[in-house]
Amino acid sequence: MTTLFISDLHLDPARPEITALFLAFLDGEARCADALYVLGDLFESWVGDDDPSEAGAQVAERLAALSTAGVPVAFMHGNRDFLVGHDYARRAGMSLLPDPAVITLYGRPVLLTHGDLLCTGDVQYQAVRAQVRNPAWQAQMLAQPLAARLAFAQHARDASQARAATLRGDGTMETVTDVAPATVEDWFGRYGVDTMIHGHTHRPAIHELQVGGRDCRRIVLGDWFEQGSVLRAYADGRLELSALACEP
Repeated sequence: MTTLFISDLHLDPARPEITALFLAFLDGEARCADALYVLGDLFESWVGDDDPSEAGAQVAERLAALSTAGVPVAFMHGNRDFLVGHDYARRAGMSLLPDPAVITLYGRPVLLTHGDLLCTGDVQYQAVRAQVRNPAWQAQMLAQPLAARLAFAQHARDASQARAATLRGDGTMETVTDVAPATVEDWFGRYGVDTMIHGHTHRPAIHELQVGGRDCRRIVLGDWFEQGSVLRAYADGRLELSALACEP
């Protein structure tokens, strides 16, 4: 009995080998899972459910086949694919999760989040996030022609890369873009859980910490830029975070 968690695949036509790795994962290991959770940034960008991405069509087809085979699929929006809507979710046979969400994992409560809400030290990012998650802003964006939305997505990627270069240049990348420890502790207390799973930071690890006298675990999922990152959660409470290699 295994439940699988992944995030930050950033599927992109520029990296077809990663799309192939993910499709093989869906056709292989995922078929034997109790459930699959995708915690955001499945795509490098998503401009609406009319997005012409070939990867989007392939992924929807394979996720729907996985769901039809009896493996529930749940999706949580990330900072790159927050415009994935109900139409695409229906095509892919997956349910949409709020962020954050508490699930019951083999009888134990576990907190799931994409992870960007934990990065409260990045004030500029949090302001942008609040704007693009606003339903009115999203409705206005989705009303734009497809070409305009694709141009906006490219501009947003360019701006993100430029800001990352600036943060690396002044030596603040690690601290500004990582989770804030005080926010992590607050969330453990607020939601009354001892296990949290998230992505976003691309810093895969299993962190053991004490919060209010309780033993807690924060599991960070890795990205899929050069390999795959998968968390396997077993019914006996074991957690295994490992990488999937692309075929040579």
